[in-house]
Amino acid sequence: MFPPAIQKLIDLFSEFPTVGPRTASRFVFYLLKLPKEKIEDLIFAISAIKKEIKICKFCFTPFQGRGDFCKICQSPSRDKNLLCIIEKEIDLIPIEKTKKYNGLYFILGGTISSLKKTDIEKLKIKELEERAKNQPEIQEIIIATNPTTEGEATALYLERLLKPFGKKITRLGRGLPVGAELEYADEETLSSALENRK
Repeated sequence: MFPPAIQKLIDLFSEFPTVGPRTASRFVFYLLKLPKEKIEDLIFAISAIKKEIKICKFCFTPFQGRGDFCKICQSPSRDKNLLCIIEKEIDLIPIEKTKKYNGLYFILGGTISSLKKTDIEKLKIKELEERAKNQPEIQEIIIATNPTTEGEATALYLERLLKPFGKKITRLGRGLPVGAELEYADEETLSSALENRK
């Protein structure tokens, strides 16, 4: 129906999370109306992501800079006794905005929708076990998965997995509505959840 160049871009945008063919089409037709300079800026920004962004070797957050570790993991002012497990990179931002948490993070890379081996293998479970086993300075592990069905299943799995390591394991306190996502929670609700972790 559309020229091949347009259809190809629609197909590519449709592969993005939560983007269907209709939204992908809107993106493409919006791009068609942009001046050439704006398209070049976009191409440059996409290219820069691949060239300049690295993944932190400790927490797995994307960062830009020198070395193997992000600013949070490198910071001497962070509390190395605390490790907060989050599902995805975007969950880190609202927690940081609360200014109630000063420990380190670990990005799991998703959730377990069922306890299938394939679901578990997609997550950074082995790396998490290594942190818990080989870093005695970590005294408390906060499981900050989203209060969704998948998040709850993942939290229960992690609690069982981490129990043998002898760390204090807590979860965010209630106050976050069930079915909500951390990235949409307001700072006050998240602050309360952090302070009332159990």
